[in-house]
Amino acid sequence: MGFFDTILNAINDLTWGWALIPFLVILGCFFTISSGFVQFRFFKRMFRVLGRSPDSDPNQISARAALLVSVGGRVGGGNIAGVAVAITAGGPGAVFWMWAIALIGMCSALVEATLAQAFKRSEDGGAYRGGPAQAIVYGLGQNYRWLAVVYAVCLIASFAIGFNAFQGNTVAGAALDSLSIPRLYTGAFLAVATGLIVYGGIHRIAKVADVMIPVMAIGYLGMAVVVILLNITGLPGVIWDIVANAFGFREAVAGGVGAAIAQGLRRGLFSNEAGLGSAPNVAATAYVRHPVSQGITQSFSVFIDTIIVCSSTAFIILLGDVYQPGAEGVDGVVLTQQSLVSHVGSWAQYFLTAAIFLFSFSSIMYNYYLGENALNFMTKKPIAVHILRIAIIGIVFLGAVAPGATAVFNFSDPMMGILAVVNLLALMMMFPIALRLINDFRSQLDSGMKRPVFDPKAFPDLDTDPTAWPDAPK
Repeated sequence: MGFFDTILNAINDLTWGWALIPFLVILGCFFTISSGFVQFRFFKRMFRVLGRSPDSDPNQISARAALLVSVGGRVGGGNIAGVAVAITAGGPGAVFWMWAIALIGMCSALVEATLAQAFKRSEDGGAYRGGPAQAIVYGLGQNYRWLAVVYAVCLIASFAIGFNAFQGNTVAGAALDSLSIPRLYTGAFLAVATGLIVYGGIHRIAKVADVMIPVMAIGYLGMAVVVILLNITGLPGVIWDIVANAFGFREAVAGGVGAAIAQGLRRGLFSNEAGLGSAPNVAATAYVRHPVSQGITQSFSVFIDTIIVCSSTAFIILLGDVYQPGAEGVDGVVLTQQSLVSHVGSWAQYFLTAAIFLFSFSSIMYNYYLGENALNFMTKKPIAVHILRIAIIGIVFLGAVAPGATAVFNFSDPMMGILAVVNLLALMMMFPIALRLINDFRSQLDSGMKRPVFDPKAFPDLDTDPTAWPDAPK
């Protein structure tokens, strides 16, 4: 066991330790500049997805539904506990760098979702399936299938297995601490709920997300707004602290600017997942008229996750008096919980437990679909999907009932590191394709077309599926 731990730690050091985060940042900046700052150019257009399209097909996964599923996956423990860790270790300045990496990551998310949409395939019943694995095979060619397989294996290992165990553990721990509910009961409830969802496939996941995610987001953001209004006079000072600590005008923790940048970038990337290759699997399921349309939607998902939800947690912490810069002790979800209690009263700990449950359960649904999509790429046998579903139900239960058992899943971080490296390599090689699609979308808008349409015949060199684009000119 020690041998495997050594290997996994080495992989983790080689990816997350020093190489991957600069790689993500540099590549995100390159995409942003090369695309003409596309995430800002199309920013107003992002909000259109919040409404329901009048001509949407109820049998299809809409852009809005895909957005909610991906938001449900991105918004999780990182938005509650991760932000608290970033502030504790990096000071208030870490929040600024979380904002910065989100603005850059919005472009990476747009590019990877656009490519996933471009190379998606139609399935029986009119559903669509795609993602980075399919994009690698159809965008780069069969010679790179081995790279797609490496990606798929790492996606299953990190998200479907490891992260689902962690989510179950997070919910059970919160329920035990605030409600004194034994882990066994929480684990059994989560296992049953997970089973009901995963056996319904992506359509049931999308329907549940369509109801649960808005309730989750509005509830948590509403609480943040209450806290901000109660402390409105202190808001300018908090914003100044964030900026001052980010640029070293004022140091809150040991390490100064370096600690703020490191923690902000790391926690921001972990939270919004931009460039890691996870969300495109969901993005490819949506029915849209043009691949870039869903790219814009996924870019908006990063904005919601970090600029809105993570900022809400940051303001809850920084507007209170529980957090003391440089002090040791209160950390993670406990810091967020105690800060919220200090603002509105002890009942807030129960509210936060409910929020953690919704955040974590939405992530479980999301993580399951990522695993299913990766497995579908490797094998079409129905028995394989059934085995995966049963395994995930068991993993959620195990993670919930056994606090120490999640140590078994410590391979998640290095697996996600390899996953991100593979995805970023593929994005670099396929970026010229994404740029052609972005320019096509932009030229249609410039010609006066309000809703651009993708025409596979205009890109004969791309291995696209014409049946996946029913709106294309006949």
